[in-house]
Amino acid sequence: MLVLLPPSEGKAPSGSGAALKLEGLSLPELGAARAAVLDELVALCTGDGSDEDKAAEVLGLSPGLRGEIAKNAELRTAGTRPAGQIYTGVLYDALDLATLDPAARRRAARSLLVFSGLWGAVRIGDRIPSYRCSMGVRLPGLGALGAYWRGPMREALPAAAGQGLVLDLRSAAYATAWKPAGEVAERTATVRVLQSKVVAGVEKRTVVSHFNKATKGRMVRDLLTSGSAPRDPRELVEALRELGYAVEATPPARRGAPWALDVIVTEL
Repeated sequence: MLVLLPPSEGKAPSGSGAALKLEGLSLPELGAARAAVLDELVALCTGDGSDEDKAAEVLGLSPGLRGEIAKNAELRTAGTRPAGQIYTGVLYDALDLATLDPAARRRAARSLLVFSGLWGAVRIGDRIPSYRCSMGVRLPGLGALGAYWRGPMREALPAAAGQGLVLDLRSAAYATAWKPAGEVAERTATVRVLQSKVVAGVEKRTVVSHFNKATKGRMVRDLLTSGSAPRDPRELVEALRELGYAVEATPPARRGAPWALDVIVTEL
């Protein structure tokens, strides 16, 4: 099983470990593309005055986040820590990688893949510095990163997916970087989390960001700790229901399309 995750907007500080080694990251096929984005981002964030204003505009930073520019400028020399420790926020709090038992931690290392505007995608054991660069950024020399990553991802991701289930939990911005196609798409399940409320006797379902992120994190944790190993979307639906989730599944209407799963929640 390959689980595709979005990163977090906020990130833990860079660690005290060795500086970044691009060649040491997973999916080495993305190496040249990573180097190009890294060069562009560091160049954008190096300088002050009008250069800083431009960097803030490109990265979409509010005045209170100007410190992220200096952080990006030092990406080549900053300390690193495993990506699973860098990413924070609601989804990663619910996933709580640090408290997984050893077997679940090994499964997480094999199966979790975090998408990134800077790195393309990394596994949770890859050592990276803290950074600021979302998939929605348009870098001056490379353009929109979602579009930029499509070519490299098209080459690297089918091999990473192997022959098993692909559980796609990415947000829309990160899904632009790679869209499973053909046979891979047919064993891919995308997940939407809906909050169910009864109002005046009528059930209403809505997408709520906090419910969405927390439920996805908890769901991945439950799959990892249970040792469940679904091989396709049908088995995933069965596994989630056995874990207590209310799941409604929509098989693809055509070949070469993914399954759509709705997970229904009433409370956190």
